[in-house]
Amino acid sequence: MAATSIKEVARHAGVSLGTVSNVLNRPNTVAPATRQRVLDAIAALGYVRNDSARQLRAGQSRTIAIVVLDVANPFFTDVVRGAEQVVEEAGAMLVVCNSGEDGARERRHLDLLEEQRVRGVLITPVGHGRHPGLERLHERGIPVVLVDRGSGRASRCSVAVDDVLGGRLAMEHLLDRGHRRVAYLGGPLTIPQVADRHAGAAAALAERHPDTPLRVATTNTLTVAAGRRAAEDLLALPARQQPTAVFCANDLIALGVLQQLTERGVPVPDDMAIVGYDDIEFAGAAAVPLSSVRQPRELLGRTAAQLLLEESTAGAEHRHRHVVFQPELVVRRSSDRRRP
Repeated sequence: MAATSIKEVARHAGVSLGTVSNVLNRPNTVAPATRQRVLDAIAALGYVRNDSARQLRAGQSRTIAIVVLDVANPFFTDVVRGAEQVVEEAGAMLVVCNSGEDGARERRHLDLLEEQRVRGVLITPVGHGRHPGLERLHERGIPVVLVDRGSGRASRCSVAVDDVLGGRLAMEHLLDRGHRRVAYLGGPLTIPQVADRHAGAAAALAERHPDTPLRVATTNTLTVAAGRRAAEDLLALPARQQPTAVFCANDLIALGVLQQLTERGVPVPDDMAIVGYDDIEFAGAAAVPLSSVRQPRELLGRTAAQLLLEESTAGAEHRHRHVVFQPELVVRRSSDRRRP
């Protein structure tokens, strides 16, 4: 069945097309009796306005997209929640796309979002460097804001956390607790946040103990399963080479490590201390509450959405900003014991 047109509504109500348009868009300008006649015609005919076409004609969509690395990661759930609050208050809708840490999948999402002419895109990109998909959006006049990632460019807004400092905070805490054999777990290192956290931890260790290397166990993903596998690899090392503490690139890796150590009967933190990153809700609720470097997750999402809405409204007058939040170490039982 063909959709009812606005012309049919006007004919049924006995009014002009302009009057129907005013009822839909500026109802206060139409006399109450006439307005009710048009509304009755809309109800009788089952007319549904085509907002998509109307928005494209006006050059302003009400759809904003956010592209995240892993929709199953509670960190991104909280970022999305923060962004959604701001977007909905602005009368728009937030669409969530999951790249799954896959560059090809991310490109497909961006191609479709460009075709849909969304109002803007919030994104945590998969890799470093120049990004053709984001460049095309910029050329089309579609604002892009990087989330949990510094931009390094004057032509694009970004919202991030100082992950180098976060890595330093975690390592300094473990060193203060008397640990020397520390491992960094996470990956891939092509993800800038993972690389930055490693850089901060390595620098802190080098300053205190220049001759002590930081063992790195690179994972393919930032998941609980990857953490379990990494822990098993560490336990397979000779006892004198096993780390006494691990700093994990995120809390999911840390939870996986904790699960594996618990199953193997390795006491935490007595034999191996653990520090995670993000401070998701599950960190504090773990069987051994996890120490973690806290990021302001919802604030990241809210701030990014605010910057995008400002740019989409101001256009060429918008001044791009790069907002960097400071991380905070939250110490819990998984690392809060001094090594003899």
